[in-house]
Amino acid sequence: MAKVDLVFRQVDERTRQVALDLAIRRIRPDDVHVIDDVRPFTECIRQMLRIEHQCDYVVYVDADCLILEDLREFIDNCQAAYVDSYVSDRFRGRVHCGVHITRADLVRRMAEVEVPPDDLKFVLRPESRVRNLAMKPLRMSKQFRNFDILHDHFQFYRHIFMKYALRELRSRTPKQLKRLSAAARQWPEIEGEAADFVVARHALEYAREHVPKTAGASETHSFIESLPQRAATEIEHLGLREKEPFTEAALDSWLGNNADRVCYGGSKAKPKIFGIGMSRTGTRSLTAALQVLGFDTVHYPIDEDTFGELAHGQYDLTILKNHDGLTDITTVPYYQQFDRAYPHSKFILTVRDRESWLRSCQTHWFNRPALKAGVDYEQQVHFNMRQLLRAAVYGCYNFVPERFSWAYDQHVRNVLEYFKDRPDDLLVLDICGGEGFEKLAPFLDRPVPTEPVPHKGAVLSKKMAAARASAT
Repeated sequence: MAKVDLVFRQVDERTRQVALDLAIRRIRPDDVHVIDDVRPFTECIRQMLRIEHQCDYVVYVDADCLILEDLREFIDNCQAAYVDSYVSDRFRGRVHCGVHITRADLVRRMAEVEVPPDDLKFVLRPESRVRNLAMKPLRMSKQFRNFDILHDHFQFYRHIFMKYALRELRSRTPKQLKRLSAAARQWPEIEGEAADFVVARHALEYAREHVPKTAGASETHSFIESLPQRAATEIEHLGLREKEPFTEAALDSWLGNNADRVCYGGSKAKPKIFGIGMSRTGTRSLTAALQVLGFDTVHYPIDEDTFGELAHGQYDLTILKNHDGLTDITTVPYYQQFDRAYPHSKFILTVRDRESWLRSCQTHWFNRPALKAGVDYEQQVHFNMRQLLRAAVYGCYNFVPERFSWAYDQHVRNVLEYFKDRPDDLLVLDICGGEGFEKLAPFLDRPVPTEPVPHKGAVLSKKMAAARASAT
């Protein structure tokens, strides 16, 4: 069993005691550290990184998170450097925040990070900024996991105001603004039980009025520091009486009244999901979308177990014991075998305009050889997987437009023929062409999220295109 520390962070949230009790019950930590009412969050991060941990994993839990399922078994079997938790947020639907499972060696590297002066990213998102700076030189990547966790339910009005004033500041990029605006459009306009949303909407407008978009790190930091006083004043102006303390009995009552809610965590059996589209057809975006819907999927696994099993014709994969599905070309040569190995699975064929797909493939394959000498063992496993799948899917190691075009057409024809009498098991989805949750969510019997499908591949394509341009 892993040795686990819990770091619980509270700033007088209404749910703080219930959240702490649940965290201890669901995580069963070996040691508990409580960071009590340290503001702003930049100082909280500095203090938490001064803790000397003698453990394998540190689980950071915010007092606005109510953990409703056991996490300890997952942590004991975890090998990832960092796992970000998808939670059910009252205001934004499925988001990843609030509970962070971090390997101790990464925590120590985070403590060594020197943040650049006047760093606005650190002011707005101090924890993620420090973590990213620590992970990047180590070539670590984050993983995601869906748990049954309620986030930002039952909070004091003053905390809602502070959070959504800060949320507005964090959403001043086109991508983040689009997500926040989509969520806010779903908020009720009436008061009563919906007063939480009245406060959140007022906080967004307040931050837009008082913090210009040109504000730098210092001005932004000063505004954040003053939020507790500003929140108290604005809640009074809204004429709202603050809520009574929260109890676990109140939580039990809410759960009883919402017994039909969708449980996204691991306690409910789910079908296996296989994204069987070719590379560069939106497979990264599909993976992110499936996470939002509560399915823990892996995009293009390159671990030793998966390679060895596929290379030896074994399709009951180890990785699928702890995950809900796979996406990208790992599935393309084997979807019929996966169909037999995992009855009642769902299959999603991502497609894309042919010429656009070929251009994207050409950019993506640039400077990505199938063979390379002098690599370490872990890298060699990656190259072995790359060789296996390129040969199986495309019949060639490098980008050959004619061969790729033929392989694409052949794969789409074969998939449609295979599932022609099983329309409930296959979804054809053109994410690159604008299709998204309105088709994907009903296919998987999930509510349609307010946010659009994340377009993950677009960022990667820009990076690859830039690298190709600089090389030529």
